[in-house]
Amino acid sequence: MPADVLVDIQIASESSELPSQADLHKWAAAAIGDHRQEAEISLRIVDLKEGAELNQQWRQKEGPTNVLSFPSDLPEELNLPLLGDLVICSPVVEREAREQNKTLQAHWAHMMVHGTLHLLGYDHIEEDEALTMESLETAILQSLGFPDPYQLEKRGS
Repeated sequence: MPADVLVDIQIASESSELPSQADLHKWAAAAIGDHRQEAEISLRIVDLKEGAELNQQWRQKEGPTNVLSFPSDLPEELNLPLLGDLVICSPVVEREAREQNKTLQAHWAHMMVHGTLHLLGYDHIEEDEALTMESLETAILQSLGFPDPYQLEKRGS
């Protein structure tokens, strides 16, 4: 685990089913692992309207998505721990958990790990990148006591 992980959490969602700040921090720290000695993430939890606006503005895609990642673009010589910003859309996470027959806690953990890995530079555009990222996500989530988040897709369900 990194020596020091800070997750600055902003809640702009009316959801009553949000994970605890301690869990969000634990999941981010697990994803960071040995990648960094210090890390700082800004996390904003939003509802559908803001999620859709941000997805349109930054990805030119209509409607909200589960997680948006904005890696910091600081020059290396600054040597600051800022990894970047995450935006998670609570209603999308809740809907996906139901659709995928996952616990809400497991899906929140997955979204936090997934977004944090994006901040660390992982991606899933190319198939080999996707396999690497999915394997890492699975290992991290299983180390936290959660099942393989891709289990249903691997079975073809």
